[in-house]
Order: sequence, then C-alpha cells, then structure tokens
Amino acid sequence: MRQNLNALIIGIAIILTGFIIAGAYKYKFRGDETITVTGLAEKNFTSDLIVWEGDYSRKMPDLKTAYQLLKKDEATIRSYLKSKGLNESELLFSSVDITKSTRKIFDPKGVVSGEVFDGYELKQSVTVKSKEIDKIEKISREVTELIEDGIEVNSLPPSYYYTNLAAIKIDLLAKASADAKLRAETIAQNSGGNLGSVRQANMGVFQITGDHDNESYAGGGAFNTSSRNKTASITIRVDYLVH
Repeated sequence: MRQNLNALIIGIAIILTGFIIAGAYKYKFRGDETITVTGLAEKNFTSDLIVWEGDYSRKMPDLKTAYQLLKKDEATIRSYLKSKGLNESELLFSSVDITKSTRKIFDPKGVVSGEVFDGYELKQSVTVKSKEIDKIEKISREVTELIEDGIEVNSLPPSYYYTNLAAIKIDLLAKASADAKLRAETIAQNSGGNLGSVRQANMGVFQITGDHDNESYAGGGAFNTSSRNKTASITIRVDYLVH
C-alpha cells in the first residue's frame, strides 16, 4: 500500500513538472515572438544649388602661343560671365591641361608607318556654383555666344544639389519609423496580439531620384544630380515584440 502511494505521488510530481516546464517554454516562446516590418517615407523637394561647368581649348604648334591664346580666352570668358551678373567668388577656373598631340602617317598601302608631332593642345574649364539657379541655367544655354569672339565653349549639363539634405533625411527617418509602427500595429491587431517594444531597427536605403523621372532604384542608393526637382526616399526595417 505504501509503495503504491509513493508511486502515485511520484507520478503526480512528474505530471506537474511537465506542466510547469511546458508553461515556461510556452511563455518564453510567446515572449520571443516578433513582427518584422519595413517602413517607407518619401519627400519631394527642389534643389537650391546649381553647379555648371564649361570647357574650352586651344591647339597650336608652339606651346607659348597656345598658352597665351588660352589665357586670353580665360579673360574673355571671365568678363562675359561677370557681364551676366556673376561674382568673382562664383567662378573657378581650373589649371591648364597640356597634351602633346600627334597624328598618324600612312604608307602608300594605307598602313600606319609612324606618328608625327601635330602641336600642343591646351584645355581649361570654368566651374560656376550658385544659388541663382534660373540665372545659371540661362547662362549655360547662352554661353555659345562666345563663338562670335572665336571661343568655342563646351557647355556641360548643370548639376543640382540641396544644401540641407541632413534635415530631409532626419525628417524621413521619423516618418518611415511611424509608417513601420502603423504597419506592425495593423498586423498585430489582425492576428489577435498586442504590439510591444522595438527589438531591433535598421535603416535601409536612402535615395534621391528625379521627381517624376523614370529612374530605377539602385541597391546601394541612387543620388540624382541631373534633375532640379527631386524625390528623396528612405526605408527602415523594424522588429517589434508581440504579446
């Protein structure tokens, strides 16, 4: 009788231990449940800085003559840009790039037989940085007027920037975080749970694309400089605990 009683007690103890362990495991498992969501935020903005560059060159058999002509062109271009309302501080002329040019010579059969000196080619560029975007855009289109002075300026497409990009990024992070929380709350409520605290958060890709441009998103993040009007976007990946 006593042996049966001891066996019964041991059996009950084993069963109770099993329930306790199972309950503890269930509690641990529920405490580790998470919802992972990705929040997104976008913002349209207009650039407030323009950078334009134009280059020009001279080619002469004599290096000194080519240099003198190039410096004369520089003075003419400087005067032209100032006449358009630009300040000296907005102009940056590069150093002179000198290349010794050669041309190929051919034998009677049309086979290259060597090269001969063909003169010195000197190149220089001017860069303009300004907040007066409309003015610089106009200048970039009209600078070919200098052809009348014998100067052929190759006008490159302007680049556009925004000087307070950090503020936009912070604002987007806040909005992307709020978007992620709303998504997580919706999932938790629809699945019968309660949203807990953030377990982990990682910022995703921050990109700047042209506004309304058919521009593809890059894995490492695009940074558009060709469009005056732009769209900034950011993603954030957040893990929430669920109770």
